[in-house]
Amino acid sequence: MSYYKPTQIAENTVETGLAKAKMSIPSMLALGFAAGAFISIGFLLAIRVSAGMPPELSGLTTFLSAAVFPVGLILVVIAGGELLTGNMMAVPLAWYARKISGFQVMKNWFWITLSNFLGALFVAYFFGHVLGLTETGVFLERTIDLAGHKIHDSFFQAFISGIGCNWLVALAVWLAYSSNDVVGKIAGIWFPTMAFVAIGFQHVVANMFLIPAAIFAGSYTWMDYLTNFVPVFLGNAVGGSIFVAMIYYVAYLRKGLAK
Repeated sequence: MSYYKPTQIAENTVETGLAKAKMSIPSMLALGFAAGAFISIGFLLAIRVSAGMPPELSGLTTFLSAAVFPVGLILVVIAGGELLTGNMMAVPLAWYARKISGFQVMKNWFWITLSNFLGALFVAYFFGHVLGLTETGVFLERTIDLAGHKIHDSFFQAFISGIGCNWLVALAVWLAYSSNDVVGKIAGIWFPTMAFVAIGFQHVVANMFLIPAAIFAGSYTWMDYLTNFVPVFLGNAVGGSIFVAMIYYVAYLRKGLAK
């Protein structure tokens, strides 16, 4: 079978969420670090291919960024990684299905948040700062401009943007779970991920790379980062756990509803 129906995706995702919740802390740290780095490499690639484009081609600039960013999530899903935004969908679904406890959800989110941040910080510092990939010429301008747009959103705007982001990112992971072959997984991941980047929604792990990269370059502060992190984290959590996991739990898994 090359394609699972939605009910089967929901059942498989519950088992995936259960496995994620039972993962050892060293495994979560290793795979979380990798996922944070993969997403950051995708963002770094987006900056490198889109910086320096003329203002009159702003639409093309946005599309180029959005077109290459999904390489990060493709690496996470296919090569292996534990990404917070995906876990904000899969792990709560296992909780709704009464396979794990609420404490296990929070434990998973804590360790994956920490390890994603470490992976993103590694790329921002060593690739962005030490190698100068985000700190020279048009690449610096692009990095600071993108970070500024994230930071300057109000708390409520960043929260709502976070919901929109992880509604799409969690759906990208959901679609990846629908296929048994690599090409199908890549297609499922690419379109929703491209959409969230092109729209400009805020992704908590992507911001773990972007805003520190701007900070290492001498712009903004860690307090600026913290005031962005909180609403985007909360919005991503709602987008993944409510707008995807809860909707499909009610539709396909809750007793007495759709067969």
